[in-house]
Amino acid sequence: MATDRVGPDQVDLGFHGDRELAAGLTDLAVNVRPGAPPSWLRAAVLAAVDDLAAYPDPAAATAAVARRHGRPASEALVTAGGAEAFTLIARAFRPRHAVVVHPQFTEPEAALRAAGHDVGRVVLGPDFQLDPGRVPADADLVVIGNPTNPTSVLHPARVLAGLTRPGRTLVVDEAFADCVPGEPESLAAARDMPGLIVVRSLTKTWGLAGLRAGYLLAGPADVRALAQPRPPWAVSGPALAAVLACCTPRATAEARAWATAMAAERDRWAAGLARLPGISLTPHPQASFLLLECRLPPAPAPDGVAPHPGFAGPRVRERLRAAGFAVRRGDTFPGLGPDWLRVAVRDRATNDRFTAALAAVLGPSEEVRT
Repeated sequence: MATDRVGPDQVDLGFHGDRELAAGLTDLAVNVRPGAPPSWLRAAVLAAVDDLAAYPDPAAATAAVARRHGRPASEALVTAGGAEAFTLIARAFRPRHAVVVHPQFTEPEAALRAAGHDVGRVVLGPDFQLDPGRVPADADLVVIGNPTNPTSVLHPARVLAGLTRPGRTLVVDEAFADCVPGEPESLAAARDMPGLIVVRSLTKTWGLAGLRAGYLLAGPADVRALAQPRPPWAVSGPALAAVLACCTPRATAEARAWATAMAAERDRWAAGLARLPGISLTPHPQASFLLLECRLPPAPAPDGVAPHPGFAGPRVRERLRAAGFAVRRGDTFPGLGPDWLRVAVRDRATNDRFTAALAAVLGPSEEVRT
């Protein structure tokens, strides 16, 4: 049984994009929407600060979450971000055969291993499309992201539904679901799939990583089981206020407008990046980030010596840092290697500056090509 956060292949499951950051670097490594939260959200959080002497009561926020997704309050649990939800799942259940579909966010596997569970992996092929038949039939806990971090692939809801079966818990990480206008493939409102747990986060769209605000949706029995391992008052008053504010019709409409604008800029940016020599993008991205693979030719070698391509990704990443950009390395995601990089969608000017910097990095250079 593993008790740490390093996978069996020595992948650092605890590595997150914030470790790429340093003073002076433009941040394309972290998937959180940049900038301060909107004024109405800041006002809601600051108002809750005036009531810090009171123990936090999650009832109103829980009801708002449930109402947003058309469910009773007994099917919602507000959490300290999505990460707490994965820890609760790992502590509340005792799976005989847990499986995580990769590449994806590593926190679910890290939490399962830290709780003493053995974890199997289903690693998707280069198109990162899900074939439900690849998941072992005896897997009684399956975790998958939708849209998936870091691939930006959105799986159809009907395909995910093919993973459900009696005796299995299916955990769908929808931390980036509100990046997709209208959330067409979300299972958050699905009440006819026994064993389904949907994990949501407010971190990404609303820029709340420091507040820790999220929730999960599941059947009443699972919600009760998941609430058992946690301490009292696990979610702070300001975080509860943020959840309540982000579940209003106004917030939902604003999130959809942001997602629509972001998607248009993402697709424009992706088209430009795809024209760069040596760069391959995962097709049809649907979230607020892109996954790139650096495919550069090997360096020239002396006559009679086989060329050694090495890995272009680390060198590209290092040169991008020298040019002022932090990007997310891909090799800490099971199923990816050193030549993969993830970049977050920013505003048009920042994205274009990055494209120009990457084009310069990819120019003729032995440092990159060897």
